[in-house]
Amino acid sequence: MNQFNIREVKEDDLDRCFVIESDAYSGDEAATKEKILKRIKQYPEGFIVIENDQQVVGFINSGATDHVVLSDENFKELVGHDSSGKQIVIMSVVTHPEYQGLGLVNQLMSHFVDKMREHNKTDIFLICQTELIDMYRKYGFKLLGLSKSEHGGLSWHEMSMAL
Repeated sequence: MNQFNIREVKEDDLDRCFVIESDAYSGDEAATKEKILKRIKQYPEGFIVIENDQQVVGFINSGATDHVVLSDENFKELVGHDSSGKQIVIMSVVTHPEYQGLGLVNQLMSHFVDKMREHNKTDIFLICQTELIDMYRKYGFKLLGLSKSEHGGLSWHEMSMAL
């Protein structure tokens, strides 16, 4: 079995992160290469990757703020992002389809939550599809309700976790 390592993103990871995002998310749900690059450059401490000995196979990226509005599409481009903000908004939790089902999201999420606690963040927020609600609940997220977000033309649920 492969050994996996979790670390902060580097700009050299851009192309691989874009491939993973494009392969794992459908259509307009996936972030563009430009959005991913902006997240890498503006908030690398909120962007972690998991890699095997050959390549990055998954990641979590986020932004920070003191005023969370999960339906704000501009925030996905880090409009309103403030690294010193106490609240974190996760934008992507993703593993390449070839590596799904190996528990990598568990490792990523555990590392990410610990890292945000170390950075003295107070809450983590995200939006997800219905089929992922139970998965996020097992990490400690609470369902807030339906989101006003129409990201990718889909319906979403808002969730939060107090740190």
